[in-house]
Amino acid sequence: MERTAAHSPDEFPTAEVHRSLDHAGPRPVTCGGDHAKADSHYADTVVVHASPADGRT
Repeated sequence: MERTAAHSPDEFPTAEVHRSLDHAGPRPVTCGGDHAKADSHYADTVVVHASPADGRT
């Protein structure tokens, strides 16, 4: 894992998540932050930026 970044759902970084890379770089997306029980939503969308552990591209 290189880094994680939390974004409000209204500011999801579509271009950053879906852009082409010069290496294998999975970017899983999940929920994070506070959970609002009233509407069953989380405050943030969390993007994980990663690259292969062994350095292969």
